[in-house]
Amino acid sequence: MNQQPMLDLYFLEARHQLIEVAAFLDRVERAGETADFRARAFAEAVKILGSPAKNKAGEVLRAFSDPTVEPIAAATTKAACGAWPGRGESQDITN
Repeated sequence: MNQQPMLDLYFLEARHQLIEVAAFLDRVERAGETADFRARAFAEAVKILGSPAKNKAGEVLRAFSDPTVEPIAAATTKAACGAWPGRGESQDITN
């Protein structure tokens, strides 16, 4: 698919999603939650969108992913939280 049909097909949906992301970021900032590991991962992913990276989708996915290769001994939560909390940070997302 060349550029014009691709833009015609996907532009409005992508525009909508980007506005939703901007609204989410506004709410996070107003709530003062910018230090949360999920907010930090999201901010890193947004930086990737403005970068010259060739594989933005893969890079964004890596911004949220656990880079470790060793399995953990036991899960600490019953649900996924969508971002890697990092070494030494609590994975409890209920508080």
